[in-house]
Amino acid sequence: MEKIELEIIGLSYSQTQTGAYALVLGEKTGAKRRLPIIIGGFEAQAIAIELESMTPSRPLTHDLFKSFAVQYEINITEVIVYNLVEGIFYAKLISEKEGERVEIDTRTSDAIALAVRFKCPIYTHEFILASAGIILEEGHKDEDDLGKEIEAIEDELSDENIEEPKSLSYSDLTQEELNNRLQDAIENENYEEASKIKEELDKRNAN
Repeated sequence: MEKIELEIIGLSYSQTQTGAYALVLGEKTGAKRRLPIIIGGFEAQAIAIELESMTPSRPLTHDLFKSFAVQYEINITEVIVYNLVEGIFYAKLISEKEGERVEIDTRTSDAIALAVRFKCPIYTHEFILASAGIILEEGHKDEDDLGKEIEAIEDELSDENIEEPKSLSYSDLTQEELNNRLQDAIENENYEEASKIKEELDKRNAN
């Protein structure tokens, strides 16, 4: 499947979801489509720090991951946003060590945070841009208009051009999926969801 390279257009506080941020990706060449992804505050901070070439007093989790990978001569060569299901983006890291290529499934926000650290390209597929991409008016072209561009994209999001995730039934998920979602909920400090997932896991373990 043909890949389309993306670049980071901007990162701003989300007007549509409290405590979240809008990460805006755009096609590097060709059309003017933008791909907005809502991410958590921690991941937004991790991306912003690297984009601004800032050095935190202590390494963040993504910095630790990079140091670990470099120490063991593992390189992240590219990131692919490969699927979109019920409003949720799915991504994977493509890593290489001594010529061996390995794909690692990851949250999109973490993938982007690592991409900026390894300075590797970010790709997606046409069907994702066709489904979730936003085409802006001609007025949003220059870098000086970046703020207006992000605001315009946020307006599109608030008009529900991006499908919101449907309500989730934890009983339909596998044990592994529940454990992954529990980890994500804890990392995002979504303790209400974590409590519900833990309740489902405890129910299964009791049977």
